[in-house]
Amino acid sequence: MKKVTHLLILLTLFVLMIPSITLAGSIKEGGEAGTPGEWWAGESSSSISPSNHPILFVHGLNSSSTTWTINNDMDETAYGAGYETAFIDLYPTKDMWENGAMLAQKIKEISNYFGEKVVVVAHSKGGIDTQAALVHYGADPYVEKVITLSSPHYGSQLADLAYSSWAGWLSGILGSKNDATYSLQTGYMDYYRSVTDKQSNVLDTPIYTLGGTKWGSFGSSLYWGGLYLSPYGSNDGAVTVNSSRLPYATEIKVGDWNHTTIKEGSSTFFLFEDYLSENVNSFTNLQVKDTRINHEDTESDDRYANSYTHGGSYKGNTQETIVVEPGVDAITIDWISEQSETTLQLASPDGKSYTAFHVNEDETEYLNGAYHHSTTIKSPEAGKWTLSASNKHTEHFLLNVTYNSSLNSNLTANIRNGMVHINSKDRKLKVKTDMTVSYYKKGKLKQVKVNPRASKNSYRLPNLGEGIYNMTLNIKGTLDQHPVERTMIQSVYVDENGQLFGH
Repeated sequence: MKKVTHLLILLTLFVLMIPSITLAGSIKEGGEAGTPGEWWAGESSSSISPSNHPILFVHGLNSSSTTWTINNDMDETAYGAGYETAFIDLYPTKDMWENGAMLAQKIKEISNYFGEKVVVVAHSKGGIDTQAALVHYGADPYVEKVITLSSPHYGSQLADLAYSSWAGWLSGILGSKNDATYSLQTGYMDYYRSVTDKQSNVLDTPIYTLGGTKWGSFGSSLYWGGLYLSPYGSNDGAVTVNSSRLPYATEIKVGDWNHTTIKEGSSTFFLFEDYLSENVNSFTNLQVKDTRINHEDTESDDRYANSYTHGGSYKGNTQETIVVEPGVDAITIDWISEQSETTLQLASPDGKSYTAFHVNEDETEYLNGAYHHSTTIKSPEAGKWTLSASNKHTEHFLLNVTYNSSLNSNLTANIRNGMVHINSKDRKLKVKTDMTVSYYKKGKLKQVKVNPRASKNSYRLPNLGEGIYNMTLNIKGTLDQHPVERTMIQSVYVDENGQLFGH
């Protein structure tokens, strides 16, 4: 008897020493994010239909599995509709390659646990990680179909901003500079699409997409994100509609959701539920279509300038100058920093003072934890405005001014054959630019000032080798002798063969 008891104790200790692979049972309590790679099954419904595949919910950047269960009724909605569910924690700040490799292994485990293929419902970057798992790491035999909720399949210009020369002061202190954000820059995602979309198995698993067009309330981080992204088309405050699409996917709907509400069960579950069962036509019967062309939201190669960006750090007091040209309908000023108690005062050219700023904490994926101090001035007086800031602590800030102005579409930039061109469509608009390229090599930042070509507003990209070239274009000029200022930020990726991706 003692031998048996000792044997049982040894077996128990042995089992406890083995790392846990799956956690089946109820959803975790308390909102704590799990260890990356950890997953668990949701509560089983008594009314499961044989045609309903289990749903695996995959979170996005700087998030966790609790995004589906805390302040979100997605898990309850799926349970009420008779679906088995599973939730997983990925690395919140790793790129699609690391997350994709890990997710592929876990998808196989989860499929084996349920004894059938799963349907993946992925929010934001979770859709990128999921496709990497399917196409590059062999998960497609275990997945029936994928539904992406505002996934940036072509990257996000907010990721470009986070790695720009002006935002580096703030994004660095917030921890926003990470492998995940780095990989979501538009230039790198263009490269990712090139090495993913050409794979022979890319059509093996059907993909369905949803995109959003709402920004949230004024002063919120998604409202500011929507303003920043507006030159690139309709968006949900974090991802453009165009980026949420894939040419070979079926678009379920573009609706009035922001980047948060699109993942809420009561908002979208009953829209994509029809695509969860086995009764939907197989992917091979679907007509492949390019949703990124011949559409009202289509992106042009030209980018127009609607904002001015500046950044830095200070302690005590500092001032920034904001230039407003004649005929501007409105300006929205957003002072973004890690401090919530900054005192701001805006003075117009004629001396009028504005001190009412909305303060909201950033809940987006790119500057999470920052505070937005924002205000909108309608029909602003032309000339130089002064923004004074004071804080007793050291403050890292990013100033973004968005202009509602007819000038925006007259000032554009494009990249062709390794050349960056700034174009002025109005002969009365005279501009000069300077360009800084931020480039990371082995984790170290290198910033290169690029001299213009003979045309003064054209630049040849420097040869820095393979990597992402994040370009900040500072534009100063005059319109009928009135000062004009704008900032344009975008990225490209250069592969090991010198081929350029992004436009």
